[in-house]
Amino acid sequence: MLKIENVSKTFNPRTINEKTALTDLSLELKEGDFVTIVGSNGAGKSTLFNAIAGSFIPDSGSIVLGGKDITFLPPHKRSHEIGRLFQDPLKGTAPNMTIEENLALAYLRAGKGFKPFSRISKSDREFFAHHLALLGMGLEDRMDQPVGLLSGGQRQALTLLMATIVPPKILLLDEHTAALDPKTAEKVIELTERIVVDNNITCLMITHNMNQALELGNRTLMMNDGKIVYDVRDEERESLTVNDLLIRFREGAGVALSNDRVLLS
Repeated sequence: MLKIENVSKTFNPRTINEKTALTDLSLELKEGDFVTIVGSNGAGKSTLFNAIAGSFIPDSGSIVLGGKDITFLPPHKRSHEIGRLFQDPLKGTAPNMTIEENLALAYLRAGKGFKPFSRISKSDREFFAHHLALLGMGLEDRMDQPVGLLSGGQRQALTLLMATIVPPKILLLDEHTAALDPKTAEKVIELTERIVVDNNITCLMITHNMNQALELGNRTLMMNDGKIVYDVRDEERESLTVNDLLIRFREGAGVALSNDRVLLS
């Protein structure tokens, strides 16, 4: 499904601001894998997502998605196969457009192929309303309201639906509940798990919550200094505790995990 081989990236090379973000990183995901990623700030988690999404071209290595080499493919040419949510609920939607218009843009781009004179049919609207109802937030009755009037949780749930209404080959979740209050974050996580599992979507999710990293999905990665320092999945992961993860991180990275957000969560 996704095969990353020996990818490296250094920003601002040969300058005072030189920063090596990824170092010879390799990763292979099977179809339907739901992978949680943990690491300190600057570990390379979001940079890994940017490499997959095409925000930059790696200095070396290759990225293959669904059997197709996308290493040098521009972001807009891989966006219909890659869904992505960010930490900020304000990203990913157009606030001055209605809920229906936002869904239409996502649907046409990912599903039907965007054309200048594309129109949304009555059956499309019924399709949108059905999927909005599954969110359990009453948004199906507010389809003509601007997205800017929604709460952060409603907006993030809508963004999740937009990213998956036509199931992508891979879904990238970059701490997508970190800016929400605990109750709302729990609701969005429940929606995320249901949508990912029901549609068998291959998913990578960055989280600072260590318990969440072990409870969600079927595989957990730990990153440090642009590398994967620990990788565990399936039955082996089921027996692990948060303390076990901390020990494995120290063994793999050579240092203790020091991020306060991770440890306090």
